[in-house]
Amino acid sequence: MNISSAIIHTRASGMEHLRGQLETIAGVEVHAASAEGRFIVSIESAGDQDTADTFETIQRLDGVMSASLVYSHFESDPDQEV
Repeated sequence: MNISSAIIHTRASGMEHLRGQLETIAGVEVHAASAEGRFIVSIESAGDQDTADTFETIQRLDGVMSASLVYSHFESDPDQEV
């Protein structure tokens, strides 16, 4: 499992619209928002490629001015290890 976090920046006037879009993406959770238009989100996925795909999806959302991946951690599934 891969757990990552990102900071997403939008215009303050577009925050509610962007929050709604973020909340529809599987594995994405909004943890905090500032009045200036910044969100802190986490991304949970099966692996690195899934995280990259989700991050690209976020970057393409209407209203995203910038998106920065600030943390990424991968843990293997002990049930899948030999």
